[in-house]
Amino acid sequence: MHAFDQTLEAPQGAPLPQRMSQGIPETLLKRQHLYDLAFRGVTRIFAFLVLALLLGILISLLIGSWPAIKAYGPGFLVSHEWNPVTERFGALVPIFGTLVTSFIALLIGIPVSFGIAVFLTELSPPWLRRPIGTAIELLAAIPSIIYGMWGLFVFAPIFADHVQPWMIDYLGPLWLIGPLFKGAPQGIGMLTAGIILAIMVVPFIASVMRDVFEVVPAMLKESAYAVGATTWEVVWNVVLPYTKIGVVGGVLLGLGRALGETMAVTFVIGNAQRLGTSLFAPGNSIASALANEFTEAVGGLYTSALIELGLILFLITFVVLALSKILLLQLAKREGTRT
Repeated sequence: MHAFDQTLEAPQGAPLPQRMSQGIPETLLKRQHLYDLAFRGVTRIFAFLVLALLLGILISLLIGSWPAIKAYGPGFLVSHEWNPVTERFGALVPIFGTLVTSFIALLIGIPVSFGIAVFLTELSPPWLRRPIGTAIELLAAIPSIIYGMWGLFVFAPIFADHVQPWMIDYLGPLWLIGPLFKGAPQGIGMLTAGIILAIMVVPFIASVMRDVFEVVPAMLKESAYAVGATTWEVVWNVVLPYTKIGVVGGVLLGLGRALGETMAVTFVIGNAQRLGTSLFAPGNSIASALANEFTEAVGGLYTSALIELGLILFLITFVVLALSKILLLQLAKREGTRT
């Protein structure tokens, strides 16, 4: 009798694995069990390897920055002084520049990316979707140093000659936001760095948003359209709630690119250790400070201060990720309460 016939003759009340294993050699079952255990072990090792690498990076940053932590303490975070000659260092200017340029990048990049994703998934004719999608992917593949060179030699002169004078004349006199747009139109500065970062993060955020918008079941959208919803109502009330985790993930991907971007920011931010209210003024970021000064660092304390800047950037990224996870949990709790 064949093994299939033996399986059919197995007692109907027997468990499914027992019924399915009728007629299969015991050595083969043991071998498959060993393969399964090995597969589980390997995947578990890979998962814990990520945690080990993360912990190793954190420990190495702590060890390297410990001399600066002992020398300056918490005052390192609020001091704007950076003088390698007297070995007086402070991280306030790089931290401020990193946060401001990243905020500008997201302030510009998120709406633009959202508009691109909505157009490609809801409004674009089929013949236009592939060329635009390919163009977005090509923008993501351009090296950051190319963005920096383009920003310095092409964008900055045009920005200084045509855009900054208009902003100084019309936005500078305004109350509350006026101080942000005062100063000499130099072309380079915090605002220029933020705009270049926005151009760089748009392809990443838009690609993720487009992909998650496309996984929304067509039945949900068609049902909303059937009851008279507009395209905006469908996107806002159906697509976004369904894909909010993926959208937040795309935004975080863009934020991580903006926080850690080095060469493009180094070209256009001005690399000046000064703190001011004007977005036109040159500034500095953590990544650009590390790129400019790490090869010239002389002395253990100077190097340790730069490593502490890297540790601060690591912690900023971790805090932003943790806050986003908390936000998603709160949104999930509210949805459960309404339901």
